[in-house]
Amino acid sequence: MKSAGFVATLIAAPQQAALSDAVIVRAAQALSGFVGVDWLEPGVAADLYFAGGDGRAALAPLAAEAGFDVVVQPTATRAKRLLVADMDSTLIGQECIDELAARAGVWDTVAAVTERAMRGEIAFEPALKERVAQLAGLGEGVVDEVLATRITLTPGARTLAATMRARGAYVAIVSGGFTQFTGDVARRIGADEHRSNRLAIAAGKLTGEVLEPILGADAKREALIDLTRRLALAPHQTMAVGDGANDLPMLAEAGLGVAYHAKPKVAAAAHARIDRADLTALLFAQGVRRAEFVEDFETAASRRDERPRRTRAG
Repeated sequence: MKSAGFVATLIAAPQQAALSDAVIVRAAQALSGFVGVDWLEPGVAADLYFAGGDGRAALAPLAAEAGFDVVVQPTATRAKRLLVADMDSTLIGQECIDELAARAGVWDTVAAVTERAMRGEIAFEPALKERVAQLAGLGEGVVDEVLATRITLTPGARTLAATMRARGAYVAIVSGGFTQFTGDVARRIGADEHRSNRLAIAAGKLTGEVLEPILGADAKREALIDLTRRLALAPHQTMAVGDGANDLPMLAEAGLGVAYHAKPKVAAAAHARIDRADLTALLFAQGVRRAEFVEDFETAASRRDERPRRTRAG
């Protein structure tokens, strides 16, 4: 079956187990030149191999009706050696700048700008400067407090990173957020490196400025290109995931660009979209079975017969 030209991976939210045999039969009938099915996790994820045609469009009505996500791609190039991930609302469930704004008493103002920027209604860089200016005077200790009390990993984030590393892949966080947050999240999930923006701090307080250069949409794309070259990978060996408009160039550049619970503009443009499942969907999309998932980066490192690599800022 794996010699078939294309594979459609059907993925349900883990708590729903929405993939019945009847759904699989209907999906197979919708695909042109269906070859066979391989269950990655019964009731949750399955690979359907087929010869060709627009599998994503063919399965879209059934996916909406039955409540599952679908990733369609060439079979031969589905395994990835590089994962570049956005942080805010992707690896974590929050927007860090909004959480800081809540502590500064300006949540309404800042969150509204964040939403518009992530939808692509306004440019990212000036929107970031406008929002950070609202944080001037906030004690830098608030960052640690927000990290400890407000920032939570997205379900599947640790498993995604650990399993990718166990399979020999490199994991990088590339974010329009801030180094204090990306460094902590990289440590939590066991990422290899992180790149993000830097908040200016003086006398223990945020000055309301972002240090140049600002890591925006183009810089995210350039980071992916840089890592691909540095690791001597082919473009098809790369995967990127994000949710906001500033992720679009990065998603377009990757071998597989995945919109994760994303804004409409992003979901419409990405190679694939995950609207229901958690981040382990990116493992299923590569044909990884649930039994092969690794739950933490220490185990990932031991499987690769090496010590965990130290996370570093890019």
